[in-house]
Amino acid sequence: MQPYEYGMIVRILISKQANIRVCSLCIYFKTYSVDMKSFNILYNLRYFFLIIFPAAIIISCMCKRNYIIYYNRVYEINSLYSVEKDTLKALRKSRKLFRRYEPKNQERVDEFEKFITLSDKQHKNFGGKKSLYKLIPLVAPYWKYWKQETDLFKLYRKYGIDSLEVEQKVSDWKKSLNRQLVDSFSIAFIRDQQNRQHDSLRSKRKGDDEKNTELLMWTFKNYGYPSMQKIGLYGNKEVFMPMGLLLNHMAESKQYDYFKIKLLDYIKSGELPPIDYMEMVDKHNWLFNKENEYGLFSHHYTVLDTAKINRNRKLIGFHGLKNRGKMIKEDQKKER
Repeated sequence: MQPYEYGMIVRILISKQANIRVCSLCIYFKTYSVDMKSFNILYNLRYFFLIIFPAAIIISCMCKRNYIIYYNRVYEINSLYSVEKDTLKALRKSRKLFRRYEPKNQERVDEFEKFITLSDKQHKNFGGKKSLYKLIPLVAPYWKYWKQETDLFKLYRKYGIDSLEVEQKVSDWKKSLNRQLVDSFSIAFIRDQQNRQHDSLRSKRKGDDEKNTELLMWTFKNYGYPSMQKIGLYGNKEVFMPMGLLLNHMAESKQYDYFKIKLLDYIKSGELPPIDYMEMVDKHNWLFNKENEYGLFSHHYTVLDTAKINRNRKLIGFHGLKNRGKMIKEDQKKER
C-alpha cells in the first residue's frame, strides 16, 4: 500500500490594525489506500470531525473577540473595586480578562492603567515591562495630559523604562498613524465646526455634513473604523478630532439607518466606544420624537423606562444609569 499524505492548514490572518494576533494551525495526518473506497472516506471523515473541524472552530473563536463581552466584564470588575472594595479579586479577574482580550483603556474607566498601578501597589504580577509598553499606545492620544501623571512615570522608571524611552514610543505611535486619514479627518473636523455657530448657516452646515457622511462611508469601506489608533485625537495643526462628535452629527443624516447597523460591528471589534454610538442614536430619537433607547437625550415630558434602557445599554457593552452617575461623581471628587 502506498501512503498518501493528506494535510490541512487552518490559517487565519488578521491585519495588525485590528490589534488581533495571527493565528495559525497546521494539522497533518496519513491515510493508506485500501481496496474499499468507502472505508477510506469514513477514515478521512473521522479525522475531519474529531480533529480539524473542532480545531477550526477553536481558532476562529480565539481570533474573533466580541468586545461587548469585554466591556461588560470591565464594568463588573469595576464594581468590585468601587462597591465591594475587593481589590485582589478584581485584579485576578482583570488579569484573566486581559489574557483573553487586547486591553482597552476607556475614558473614565482606565481599566488597564488601573490594573497595572493597583497590581504594583499590591505586589502582584501585571506583566511587567510588556504591559507597560502595551499601555503607551492606549494613552498616547491623550499624551499632552497623561505625561503630567508623575506617579506613572515613576512606575515606568521602577521597571527600567525612562521618560526618554516613553517619549520615543509615543513618537513612534504618532508616526504609525494613517497619514491619509489624518489629513482627511483634520479637514472634516474643521468643516464640521465652521458653520455650527449660527442657524442662518443651516443649509451650508447640511452640505458639510453630507461631505463628512461620504468620507465616513468611504473610510469604513477602505480602512474600517477611523479609531484613535488610526487617526489619533489631534490632527494637523492640533485640530481636535473626537469621533463621537462627528458621529453625533450623523443623527440627522440620510444614511442614519446605515450607520446605526454598521457601527455595531465596530463596537464588537473594540474600535468604537459604546458611548459614541449611544449619543448618535439617542440624538436621532430625540430629534425625530422616537423612543429613547439609552437614556442620554430625552424631552422634559418623556417618562423613561429605566429597566429597558439598562438592558439596551448592556447589549452594547455599557453600564446602567446608576453606575454612570457614580462614575461622574467619582470624577468630580478627583478634580477637587
